[in-house]
Amino acid sequence: MKPMANLTWKTFKGIPLALTLVWIAGFAAALHFMDKSVIAFLGILSSIVLIYYTNTSKAIKMVIGAAVLLIVIPLVAGENRYYMEVASQVGIYVAMALGLNIVVGFAGLLDLGYVAFFAAGAYAYAIFSTSQANEFIAGNLFPLSGEWFWPFLIVGLIVAAVFGVLLGLPVLRVKGDYLAIVTLGFGEIIRIIFNNLDKPINITNGPQGITPIPSPELFGIKMGTPFFFYFIVLFVIAFIVLANIRFEHSRLGRAWIAVREDELAAQSMGISLLNTKLAAFATGASFAGVVGVIFAAKQTFIDPTSFTLMESIGILVMVILGGSGSIPGVVLGAAFVTILQVQLLKEFSNFLHSLQQSGIINLPNQLDPSKFQRLIFGIMLILAALYRPNGLIPAKRKKNDLDAIKASDYGKEKLGILGKLSQLASGKQS
Repeated sequence: MKPMANLTWKTFKGIPLALTLVWIAGFAAALHFMDKSVIAFLGILSSIVLIYYTNTSKAIKMVIGAAVLLIVIPLVAGENRYYMEVASQVGIYVAMALGLNIVVGFAGLLDLGYVAFFAAGAYAYAIFSTSQANEFIAGNLFPLSGEWFWPFLIVGLIVAAVFGVLLGLPVLRVKGDYLAIVTLGFGEIIRIIFNNLDKPINITNGPQGITPIPSPELFGIKMGTPFFFYFIVLFVIAFIVLANIRFEHSRLGRAWIAVREDELAAQSMGISLLNTKLAAFATGASFAGVVGVIFAAKQTFIDPTSFTLMESIGILVMVILGGSGSIPGVVLGAAFVTILQVQLLKEFSNFLHSLQQSGIINLPNQLDPSKFQRLIFGIMLILAALYRPNGLIPAKRKKNDLDAIKASDYGKEKLGILGKLSQLASGKQS
């Protein structure tokens, strides 16, 4: 059966463009006329996957995808707060997973403390956008207005990148399981620090959290609704995806992949493990910091319980399930897990509760589906390991023309140890 399945998949030419357009039009109409329809909402979101597999050029796929995200969804669901709330929540976790994909997928560094960078960005904005900063800064200069949200996207990026470097420096000598343990400890340490940093100087307000965090403002317009956050998150995702693509095909990205495959071989070719790993930690952390600022502004309240170990594990599940190192795979994995967590389990739980109230079934409270998130995550990982070990959309290796590379100017240069030996030999001869 497996050879036949592989043969069928290889002969798959893609989904016809007409079928994709009909799918988008049908579910867009259903989303417009049905209030809080889970099927309609999932149908319009799954159209992004159909677009990816549509048999047409990349330019047309990008145009159709942009039209769905920027025009169709806002038009048919923009007035429905429920739809936009779920969509913006999906976008936040997609952006987080894309950041972790740089650390885990490209560089091969298992990071279980990724939520610490998320917390750093969130607290950076929350502290200075509220009166909390007056507790340790004299002059009564705070809170800042919502117009400061936009500069704090850069501030959150820088703060989280600094945290990434601080994590990267002590863990460069460990790898594998030991790296996972160290990063797990780092994430817990950061959470505990934020939880206890209310004395002797009250910086984070400890377990009570910080509120009210102002919503973004632009030209005097308050952007506190899920509709506006949807577009903010889309802009950040577009930036992170573009950065991922540029990094993947850059000199640094190839160095990350070399370190992931074999550290010893990469080092023998002249790649600095110190700089390469630090760059991976700092880059992935910076994206989490930006998303943390958005999360704080969207929630208007944060406390240490929002940044637990399960958040890091959940984001790691998204990366592994979608396809480690695969940008479209990570997007799919993050969207699938978030929708399952935010919408499907809760909707199924509400459906069973309605049946229970009608007297059709008698469901114990212990069997509430919304309480089985960890069990479902474990089952998904087991199934992925058995049937899709490389993820739902595996990463594609770029095929290079070796003859063209050897004939180029770069092929004539001697790099790494060979380059240093040739320089020493030429220096002695002279």
